[in-house]
Amino acid sequence: MTDQKSDELEDLGDRIATARGKQLPEPAKKEHHTMANMAWRMVIELVAGISIGFGIGYGLDWLFGTMPIFLILFIGLGLAAGVRTMMRTAQEVQKMNMAQATEGEES
Repeated sequence: MTDQKSDELEDLGDRIATARGKQLPEPAKKEHHTMANMAWRMVIELVAGISIGFGIGYGLDWLFGTMPIFLILFIGLGLAAGVRTMMRTAQEVQKMNMAQATEGEES
């Protein structure tokens, strides 16, 4: 009777292990999409910074009648803000990669 129960438990353990193996995601494809998303995020942040700077500069130049002064100034500030935001995103990616590397070493 106990041999039958132990055989059933071993069979159940094997089926559970097989089911868990089927549910594991494929990390290589997920990693590729994550990096592509981060790259697009960085591009959008840069373009958004420049666009916002352009809008503010053009608006102020139109309001005060001083055509390219504020436009050039705020495009430069928008570029600087976009690059700063991109650098912050790059640091997030680096931290994420370092965390994954340390997880891989611990396993």
